[in-house]
Amino acid sequence: MTEDQIISKTIDFVKETLNGAEGGHDWFHTERVYKNAKLIARDESVDQFIVALGALLHDIADSKFHNGDETIGPKVAKEFLEELPVKESVIHHVINIIENISFKGGNEAQKFKSPELDVIQDADRLDAIGAIGIARCFNYGGFKNRALYDPEIKPDLNMSKAAYKKSTAPTINHFYEKLLLLKDRMNTLSGRKLAEERHSFMEEFLAQFYREWEGRP
Repeated sequence: MTEDQIISKTIDFVKETLNGAEGGHDWFHTERVYKNAKLIARDESVDQFIVALGALLHDIADSKFHNGDETIGPKVAKEFLEELPVKESVIHHVINIIENISFKGGNEAQKFKSPELDVIQDADRLDAIGAIGIARCFNYGGFKNRALYDPEIKPDLNMSKAAYKKSTAPTINHFYEKLLLLKDRMNTLSGRKLAEERHSFMEEFLAQFYREWEGRP
């Protein structure tokens, strides 16, 4: 089985596994991250096969939808890859990517680094900002039945990892607790350039949101 065939099989597996998933973490999210990762990888010295597999499997079982269990995603990905002719070293690398890609809150240090993770992490973060990021943010807020905004509840920029995972704050707070922080956390030059425009769009959106909320012209 060639690498292209393995990637094709992985795409089919992810589509099937994420069928019916919450709209911000479904196959289309994975597809966008996959495309962004391939775009960023053009300018980086990386293993393209690992980038492809890592991007496709990065959200195969997001802990947010599994009672906060961060072991489910890596387990599902590992079991899938072990059924294919994929080197153990590649599987190990992909699992490390899945375990370390997410924004954890609480300023938790990343325990693993690689150029491939840098690319995929940037691709994933790009999908969390800009127009798509705004849509995903409010879709998830609706999924969790959260308020749009409450002026009395201020963003908490010093949450622990545990508090971040348990937060039920209004959706607007998430912009300050995560989305607006991502531009300055991009790993690659290409990622930073792509993030600039999306970040500016979010700032414009927030300014418009507050004008409308407060009834200002």
